[in-house]
Amino acid sequence: MIFHRFFDDKLAQASYLIGCVATGEAAVIDANRDVEPYVRAAEREGLRIVAVTETHIHADYLSGSRELAKRTGATLHLSDCGDADWKYAFAKQDGVRLLTEGDEIVIGNVKLRVLHTPGHTPEHLSFLVIDGAATSEPMGVVTGDFVFCGDVGRPDLLEKAVQVQGSAEKAAKVLWKSLEKFRALPDHLSVWPGHGAGSACGKGMSAVPSSTVGYEKRVNWAFTAKSEAEFVSGVLAGQPEPPAYFATMKKMNKEGPRILNGLSVPGLLDFSKLPVGSREVGGVKGKGSVHPSKLQTSNDPVLVDLRSAADFAAGHIPGSLSIPLNKSFTTWAGSLLPYDRDIHLLFPDRDAAGLKEAVRDLALIGLDRIAGYWTVDAIDWWRDQGRALATIATMTVDELSKQRAEASHNGVVIDVRARSEWDAGHLPDAIHIPLPELEGRLAEVPTDRPLVMQCQGGGRSMIASSLLQAHGISKVTNLTGGYGAWVKAKLPTEK
Repeated sequence: MIFHRFFDDKLAQASYLIGCVATGEAAVIDANRDVEPYVRAAEREGLRIVAVTETHIHADYLSGSRELAKRTGATLHLSDCGDADWKYAFAKQDGVRLLTEGDEIVIGNVKLRVLHTPGHTPEHLSFLVIDGAATSEPMGVVTGDFVFCGDVGRPDLLEKAVQVQGSAEKAAKVLWKSLEKFRALPDHLSVWPGHGAGSACGKGMSAVPSSTVGYEKRVNWAFTAKSEAEFVSGVLAGQPEPPAYFATMKKMNKEGPRILNGLSVPGLLDFSKLPVGSREVGGVKGKGSVHPSKLQTSNDPVLVDLRSAADFAAGHIPGSLSIPLNKSFTTWAGSLLPYDRDIHLLFPDRDAAGLKEAVRDLALIGLDRIAGYWTVDAIDWWRDQGRALATIATMTVDELSKQRAEASHNGVVIDVRARSEWDAGHLPDAIHIPLPELEGRLAEVPTDRPLVMQCQGGGRSMIASSLLQAHGISKVTNLTGGYGAWVKAKLPTEK
């Protein structure tokens, strides 16, 4: 048997290629939308991908199962478990083989035996992996978002991300029952989960790539719960807010992701073709305007500035959004960018070295409308046209502390961190609006007073500052070092 694990760092997402040496056949489980690595790995091993499957309807990335099946001619195998609301809408037209408890996907001498393991989602499957050339007993289990290393899949996503009211507690009880299936498995089985540390699909998973059933039963907190009530309380407590794009991913994965036929790289845009004075890039036209994703009467593209927060603050094209191309890029792009507008990218260098990376990251969450890109030369071109660059002021925690001590100070601090971070401690008199909610809660943002945007370290608050500025709110300052620097300076906090 041949076994390959693939891991995407930004999504903290794992997928698997499992093949049979004797017949040269292979299956892929939980493919993401960049299917090229699976195809290349199969070719290197002399394998043909004949089966593609996935553990559930994903929320954190757009599935590549449909793409990979079309690319390779493989049969697509998908869950037929769960209730009617969570069935694959494209199954019939794609000739999908539907799976239920006990079914098997046969790849030569290798078998993938289906376990229905609901709780994270109603249709969730796990796959027992059996190397038939050696034994009829399983050697491991691909658990998807059912059991992680050190954690279990969160049961609250349907309620928090898709607004299925009252579903979280019910799903948690279902998950408790599903864990009985896991407890009954032999201790020696390997556990291959669908995510690692950094994923929003759980709250405390380990960074190690795999585990065993016996080890998880000994150390995973979920198996230490003495009762259903204790487990339900524990699994629902402290779950992070899901990124805003999760609902969109659920819908797209259920209805059928668009077939890309490979990731296409957009071309370099001729910035000089934008007439001077015609409009601001991104559809922002000064005070009173709205963010590009909310424009109702314009087809203007959204300009995403991929440079560092410091470079963006020093000077940027008005109306652009700051989303640096770093490990958090996928999360904030999915939370803030529209799915119904063209997107233009501005790179921090002259050769757009990260172009393929950015296009891939956006494609993984279904943002396919990348119409083109500019290099950093666009900044110079803007200046050459006699047009002013926008800037964002910065402030240290010491400066903020001194200002807040002055009687004349009337500024407002807006904390854009997650609720769990806010609950653990925050600046006195700050207003809490998590970054993914900021655009929808602009009415709560004072526009008659100076604003200081604050997060944990200064990164998210710069993104928030660019978002407010794109709405025509100009009196915005970013707090350098954020709450972390505030605490380090031993300045007063509240809980």
